[in-house]
Amino acid sequence: MKANYHTHTARCGHAFGTDEEYIKAAIAQGFDELGMSDHVPWPYKSGFVHHGVRMPVTQLDEYVQTMRRFKEKYADQISLRIGFECEYFPEYMDWLAEMKQEKQLDYLIFGCHYDTTDEGGFYFGNASNAKQLVRYVDSALAGIDTGLFAYLAHPDVFLRRYQRIDENVRAAAKDLSQACKAKNLPMEYNLHDRYRLGEANGNGYPHPEFFDIVFAEGAKLIIGLDAHEPQEIADPTQWNLAMDETARFGERRVDRINFR
Repeated sequence: MKANYHTHTARCGHAFGTDEEYIKAAIAQGFDELGMSDHVPWPYKSGFVHHGVRMPVTQLDEYVQTMRRFKEKYADQISLRIGFECEYFPEYMDWLAEMKQEKQLDYLIFGCHYDTTDEGGFYFGNASNAKQLVRYVDSALAGIDTGLFAYLAHPDVFLRRYQRIDENVRAAAKDLSQACKAKNLPMEYNLHDRYRLGEANGNGYPHPEFFDIVFAEGAKLIIGLDAHEPQEIADPTQWNLAMDETARFGERRVDRINFR
């Protein structure tokens, strides 16, 4: 089984290529299942529009309908799943649960990017001190506890800026791993940052020391391309490297997600 459930589209404003190019790249690379999970378009009550980060809510139906057409078109070549990557924004979680059911989405993944909301909330990828790291962990734990998500995307996203492995990082990794294990929720070994930056150099994610703790705590792992352009799927280099790096997880490295 070869599957990737973290795939974006140009609708978010920072990804490139056509929907069909992603699908054809996955087929060419021997993927059995491809999940489309663009950034969810939150219905901001303030009228806020996050340009270059996520599609507007007016594109939601078009996104779902387009993916359903491709799901049928390529049914004999690949299993196409439809979902979104979402944050934990307390004000909008009821809407998210209702929208998932109404649109009959296959899954949601949890990308903990912003504190409370991105209408003005802090971006966790810029965390640089212990207080910000604690806020990230608190938000991630609350999102995990909702039961809405299939897995925790880039759990070490804060290491984009917080690049020292200290007691705060080790405590965060332990808390996140224990929470995911308790909910049977895989933690994503995310390849997008490394694809952009090249070979792992101790900066960014996935961070080997973070995943040493994930392994020690007994949590499950899933590889995610987090593709923002078709070439990230078409180029097997990072995927093959990640397969080698995570082989020690054995049966705790899962290929399929539970569709909730």
